Amino acid sequence: MTDDLEETDEGAVQQEREAAARLFEEAAVELERASAHCHRAAEHFRTAEVPRGTAHAWAALGHIREAEFRLDEQARTHRLKAST
Repeated sequence: MTDDLEETDEGAVQQEREAAARLFEEAAVELERASAHCHRAAEHFRTAEVPRGTAHAWAALGHIREAEFRLDEQARTHRLKAST
């Protein structure tokens, strides 16, 4: 009976780790998208295409906010596991 419990606990821990890894990967994808928009915004500002540059700047910020959301979610989960 104890072996079954340990396997269940280990399985749950592995699932939690995988969920955390997914959140970090999702945040990384959002940050990569933000980076691409920042580069594009810079190109547009250099060529005096201010509306386009601004649109890409706002898109970049949206991706940054989404990445923050993913990281915040992981932080909220972690706070429950941290010892005091």
